[in-house]
Amino acid sequence: MTGAAIDALLEAARQGLDRVQPADLAAEIATGALVVDTRPVEQRQRDGDLPGAIVIDRNVLEWRLDPTCPDHAPEMTDPDRRVIVVCNQGFSSSLAAATLRRLGLRRATDLSGGFEAWARYAAEPDPGPRSP
Repeated sequence: MTGAAIDALLEAARQGLDRVQPADLAAEIATGALVVDTRPVEQRQRDGDLPGAIVIDRNVLEWRLDPTCPDHAPEMTDPDRRVIVVCNQGFSSSLAAATLRRLGLRRATDLSGGFEAWARYAAEPDPGPRSP
């Protein structure tokens, strides 16, 4: 951290979040979490898509995820649904998740380390079943 005002804002935003680790993302999706990729199109084209995620541009995120808004995404009708916001490195997603919580989406959070951390995790060799 640099000591900049944004660092304090980020720290405050993260205090209320139970951030998801890349290794736990698939389990979250399996239990019904809505994963939202906010990365710009250029990053998605360069680095690839995040399996299981819907894409919503950051500049319209709050409108698309607010179930009371007439322009909400069809996937978002329940304010109690778990929402996991993903950006490239896990910074703007923390701020976005904190904002979504202020909108009433109390289970909103983000992916720790963002897409880059998930991609590193996904690229790790599978160790296979563990011996007892």
